[in-house]
Amino acid sequence: MALPTDILITYGYLLLFIWVFVEQCGLPVPAMPVLLAAGALSAEHRLSFPLALAVCLAATLTADSSWFLIGRRYGHVVLRLLCKLSLEPTTCVRRTQDSFGRRRAVTLMTAKFVPGLALLAPPVAGGNGMTYARFLLFDGMGAALWLTAILAVGRFFGDLIKHDPSLLAWVGRFAGLLLILAILAFLAGRLIRRRAVLKRLIASRLEPEELKRLLDAGEPVYIVDLRHPLELLPDPFTLPGALHLSPDALAARHQEIPRDRDIVLYCTCPSEATAARTAMTLQKLGIERVRPLRGGFDEWKRLGFPLDAIPPVNPAVAAVPVAQ
Repeated sequence: MALPTDILITYGYLLLFIWVFVEQCGLPVPAMPVLLAAGALSAEHRLSFPLALAVCLAATLTADSSWFLIGRRYGHVVLRLLCKLSLEPTTCVRRTQDSFGRRRAVTLMTAKFVPGLALLAPPVAGGNGMTYARFLLFDGMGAALWLTAILAVGRFFGDLIKHDPSLLAWVGRFAGLLLILAILAFLAGRLIRRRAVLKRLIASRLEPEELKRLLDAGEPVYIVDLRHPLELLPDPFTLPGALHLSPDALAARHQEIPRDRDIVLYCTCPSEATAARTAMTLQKLGIERVRPLRGGFDEWKRLGFPLDAIPPVNPAVAAVPVAQ
């Protein structure tokens, strides 16, 4: 079966609504190929351009309104969840909040054109006390511009097909493959960028000797021990002045983290994997001076650098601050 044109002709506006709604809810299913196909079909009068635009706009506003109300009710909790689920490393909750605080209307009207921002803007608007009527106005204007632009591009190619009908047969033959490839490329691109961010964080690791020098010089450094409580039982020590927090607890308390100093994270994972992933989460939350410690706790101990003893740890109690 030729996709997406045949399915669009069969299920029409219902498919458009569901597809756009699912994408705007945050699932990694790109709506652009379907919107382009809908625009092309409107040139053949198989779909109505105004009706397709209205259906897609209704789907977008339904999803955005849901996120707006969730953001109003749960605030930072839902933002941390979106940050964790997002595959887009450029998505940053704090930058979205800062942008929204300076120019609310412009942010909402341009959000759909910026990867990641489209998903974060509605809950940020809800969490910052914006009225629903004002949100609906500016979010609706931005969504209408975004949808109109994509449908218009599809309509342009549809007009080309009208002048050269042989293109329609070619599109019908390969549309399904192109849609699948587009989805795979969309997901692969995000995963590749995510891996690139992780590699960059690993490359920016702080050497234990450099951290020791900073501590000896009295430099303010915010050190976080990310080890699991069970790892502390046989070795109840931590780096001087370090806080013991789980990655989730650290993200939950990100507003308490100072922005004017280096944030050093360490664990006992190979290649500092936990520290690197946590650093990426903190960067999305607007904390930029984050550096995993090369070699983690084991390397620091092997070098014979000073350690602070900590009280006995109850492994059943997770994410409890242990040391100062």
